[in-house]
Order: sequence, then C-alpha cells, then structure tokens
Amino acid sequence: MIQPALFDYSPRVYTVSEINSYLRRKFEVDPHLQEVWLQGEISNWRPAASGHIYFTLKDALATIRCVIWRSTAQQLLYRPQRDGEAILARGHISIYEAGGNYQFYVEDLEPAGQGALYAEFERIKARLAAEGLFDPALKQPLPLFPHRIGVVTSPTAAAWRDILNVLRRRFPLAEVILSPTQVQGETAPLQIVAALTRLLNQPVEVIIIARGGGSLEDLWAFNDERVARAIAACPIPTVVGVGHETDFTIADFVADVRAPTPSAAAELVSPDSSDLRQQVSELQTALVEASQQQLDRSRRDLQQQSWALARLSPQTRINNHRQQIDLLASRATRAQQHQLTLRRQQVEHLAARLATLNPDSTLSRGYAIVQKDQTVISQTGQVADGDLIVVRVSDGRFEAIVQPSSSRS
Repeated sequence: MIQPALFDYSPRVYTVSEINSYLRRKFEVDPHLQEVWLQGEISNWRPAASGHIYFTLKDALATIRCVIWRSTAQQLLYRPQRDGEAILARGHISIYEAGGNYQFYVEDLEPAGQGALYAEFERIKARLAAEGLFDPALKQPLPLFPHRIGVVTSPTAAAWRDILNVLRRRFPLAEVILSPTQVQGETAPLQIVAALTRLLNQPVEVIIIARGGGSLEDLWAFNDERVARAIAACPIPTVVGVGHETDFTIADFVADVRAPTPSAAAELVSPDSSDLRQQVSELQTALVEASQQQLDRSRRDLQQQSWALARLSPQTRINNHRQQIDLLASRATRAQQHQLTLRRQQVEHLAARLATLNPDSTLSRGYAIVQKDQTVISQTGQVADGDLIVVRVSDGRFEAIVQPSSSRS
C-alpha cells in the first residue's frame, strides 16, 4: 500500500500498475461498492467464447461496463434476450488493473421491465402495423436478373465491402450504384431517407439498405419512423440487411424482403453466375438432344409420308395405265394382224373359188355361153329353129340363128 513519507515533501514517482492496484484495493474495502444493486438498460450484450459475458449498463446520463464470469453466467436464472431491456443487476464494483477501468462485476440479474428504447421500438412497430405498412400484400417481388443494384449504406462501413465482394463473386454483370449515408447518429435517419430518394432518380431495379451489427442504440436510425415510411413508399423493391441475424429493426418489417446480414442481402438480390452457367449448359445439352430427337422424328415422318405419297401418287397409276395401254395396243395390233391375215386368206380362197367359177375362165378354155333373151341356154329344148341366140366366147360375142339339126329330131 502506498504510505506517505513523514515530513517528506519531495514527489514520488509511481508506476501505472501501482496506482491501479492501489485504487483496486480502495474499491474493495469500500462497503458501498461491495453489495450493489444497479438498474439500467442493457447495451452491447456480448457473450465471449470463454463463456464470460460482457455488456454495458446505461441510463439517460451515464454508462458502466459490466462483466459476468462464466461460473456465474452458468447459474443465472434470467438472461436478457435483447439490447434495450431494463434490468436489476447485483454485484460489486472494482478496478480492472490491466486496463485501468472500473467495472461492475455482476453476480445476479433480474428483469426490471422493458427499456425506454425497446418500448419506443414496440410503440412504433404497433402503430405502423396498425396502418398496414407491414401487409404482405404490399411486398414487391425481387427481379431475377437485375442490371443495376442500388445500395444505401456508409461508404466506409464493412457492410459496403461485404456487399461488393458478394456481388462481384456471384453476379459481376450487375452495375452497383452507391448512395452514401451515415447509418448511425441523430442525423442518420434524414440522411438515409435522402440517400433512398436519390436512388429513385437512378435506373436501379432493386435497392439494398444495409449496415453492420451493433447495439440497439447503434441501429436506432433504422427504427426511425421517417425511414420506415420512406422504405414502405419506395416503388423499387427493397431488401434491408441491418445488423446480425438476431437483430430486428422497423426497417426489416416495412421492406419487401428482410435479410439477416448485409452479405445475405447481396445474395438475395443476385443470381449465382456459376449456377447460371451450369443451368445454361444443362439447357444447351437438353436443347441439342431435343432438337436431334425432333430432327430424327421429322426425318422418319418425311420418309413415311414420302412412301405414302409414292403409293397414292397419280403418277404411279398413270404409269400403270400407260403400261396397260401399251399392252392393249400390242394386243390390238397382233389381233388386227391376225384378222388381216385371216381376211387375206379368206379373200385369196374366195378369189380362187371365184376364179374357178368365173365364166371367163371357162370361156378361155373353149367353152361358150349361149343366151336367148338374156337367158342362158343350158338345154336344146330351150330353143327352136330360127330363134335368135347370142353366143358369148372368151374374146366377145356374136349372134346366131338356130337351124334344124338332125340330132335334135
């Protein structure tokens, strides 16, 4: 312990650790700091991997850092669910020597009702819900392949870098337009509304409104009623990615789509180019196969139709009729020749008979034809003495008078 030297007025130089140790012992011997109940709102509730819990307890004028050791945290009957809750905490106050900070070491927690910020959050939420701003029927669908994506966030925030990284990886074809704004503080709500309004004059097809995680106070700009109404009235589809997965703001409820993080918001508005390439490749293969199958079917149909047309074609019947005509003509020619031969033979036969029966032939052999009154005389009794007869011989005829003959008597 630091002991003042008697009658020694020369200054003594102490180390930082000596002062912090001295102050820690002062805190620990003060009975007013050993069994303390504090009331305030929780902020920055942060469980560590070690099992310890770190947070801040605050009221309207001041804050104090708080620690719950793992052994104590495992025995707590009550655990706050969100920042902004009002609690009663029992513990003692001491100095963290390494950092020179005084802290409240919590040994027990009790709920003390909702904090003012969370109560205001619930009031705004209930009022806007009653007005219908959260109605699912008002939600706009997100475009499948946006060419231009607007982003409302701080240009220096990690959320902006995360969004760019995701969009460049998934869909580098899209143009990203940043409308910068503060995302924390008293002036942030009006700046967010102005940044959103600026994007309405740009040819964007979807808008991301984002910021990283933080306490309820850090995210309070996105619970502002002016921001909520601007998002609800936005004619362009909006995606809000504010904080972490467990963080909810009024902006989440009025947006068309809520994303758990800024990176998730970027994934929601962008198709994965690798998936698109795979889909295009599969569609191309399917199209080639379908086209080949259709071509094969068309070829078979064409061949069958050609065969059917050939069977039904009038040209085939014409060719058949031509062949029949040629056959019939050939038959007719042979029949005519046969008939002609027969007729020629008949004529020759008749001519021979005619020649045989021709009186001229008989006359040429020395015979004569005797006529009386143009009647052929074949018997002597047909004439009388003195009758005038006509005798026809081979080279002419002459007249004669019948005279008595001894043979006739």
